Amino acid sequence: MMKKKPLITAISIAIISASVSAFAASDETARTLPVRTAEALPSIAQKVSLDVQENRSHTIEPRTTEATPSVKPNKPVSSDSMTQLIDSKQASDAADLEANEADNMSAAELTLKDEQSERTDDISEGQAVAAPSNIAAIDSSDPLSFELPDNEKRQDFSDDPTIKSIEDKNGKRYTTLNLSSYAKQVNNAVWSPNMKVNSAMTIKLQALLDWNHASPGPIDGGWGMNSKKALVNFQTMKGLPATGKMDQKTWDALTKNIPASKPVLVTYTLTEDDIKTNFASTPAGSEAKSKMKGLYYQDIKEMLAERFHMDIRYLDKLNKNKTYKAGETITVLNTREPLNQRINRVVANKADKTLYAYNGDKLVATYPTTVGSDATPSPQGTFKIINKVKMPWYKATVGKGSQKKVHMLPPGPNNPVGVVWMGMSKPSYGLHGSPKPEGISRQASAGCVRLTNWDVLEVYANIENGATVELK
Repeated sequence: MMKKKPLITAISIAIISASVSAFAASDETARTLPVRTAEALPSIAQKVSLDVQENRSHTIEPRTTEATPSVKPNKPVSSDSMTQLIDSKQASDAADLEANEADNMSAAELTLKDEQSERTDDISEGQAVAAPSNIAAIDSSDPLSFELPDNEKRQDFSDDPTIKSIEDKNGKRYTTLNLSSYAKQVNNAVWSPNMKVNSAMTIKLQALLDWNHASPGPIDGGWGMNSKKALVNFQTMKGLPATGKMDQKTWDALTKNIPASKPVLVTYTLTEDDIKTNFASTPAGSEAKSKMKGLYYQDIKEMLAERFHMDIRYLDKLNKNKTYKAGETITVLNTREPLNQRINRVVANKADKTLYAYNGDKLVATYPTTVGSDATPSPQGTFKIINKVKMPWYKATVGKGSQKKVHMLPPGPNNPVGVVWMGMSKPSYGLHGSPKPEGISRQASAGCVRLTNWDVLEVYANIENGATVELK
């Protein structure tokens, strides 16, 4: 909750019409974490002959994600120590997947499920708003002001641990003790021309892009659409040919300002504070959401995945048989340092599905994003950032005419606009977070610019009010 006079803006939400996919999706409206299980990921240890120069006719695995790294065919590689460590039951995976199809969905199926969830949401329009600290001071003539429900008037989100959980890297302790052989291979991976790339190299490249603020989105061990874009964007930032292909100059640029000893995967010991975080399943429907004290993380794995910029399924892969109790040590990604660059201009390009952040004419960071949809396209033009709100409330309008109802949805990472709203001078439009990080660049938005919660927090920390926003 903001302590000063709230900055209030509006975001219009239309029911999203997502594109039809080849996959059949469930008609469930609630997004539940159990479907994002480890078994849906490709085998972490699988090795293939990968020409990082890329051949689009092959992929690392026959996954159905929108874009995966292309490879040259090669004979299957026999099981090695990485396979034994990470996926010892590989032989039974196919049978397990068939028997538990609902619990082992591919990235494309997960995306479609989330898209259908949005299409069947009951919100017809909505507004992101800053909850006022002084209810009595609200101007009742202001159509954007609102009265908090009686049971929520004592709720104060100003010290909510959600953002601290994502941002406060220095408050967490990481070590390289007791790392698995696989984690050590990731940390020691070095790129070379014509190498056979395995998942260890893929994870290292994703981490290096994250560290250089060319965000690949949730890190998952697969070279998908967002990783590919991130590599192109990094090359652009460094003035290299933007080929999207690895070469020696790109590797040298990726590692130039990174200590050679910096580990990609580290161990982290869960604390009592981690375990005591508020968790709650996110219900379907605005009325049910409005009755929640907060739209919290649904469980500890969702929280840790956002904190460490990871896909939940990859977190599962690295930590099989873990119970996520206080005192337990898990393996996680060593995330990037703060950007610490002034951002005074951003360009959101719908075709590229990328947000470009500039300090003057210098490109300083890039982020995968969702910019509008066919049904609710973003306006084109140049606008300004007029306000910035952490942990916004969301004023959801359901139905029309005499059936119209308004529900106030409380803040939290599973709020429709995530943990940050940055309103633009174009009414109803802004930059904001997302409750579904794995869908960024694949899902649709109601005309706004949507990023992962950790990426939008990095933009929030560096962008200034009055910064230019170009929508293309």
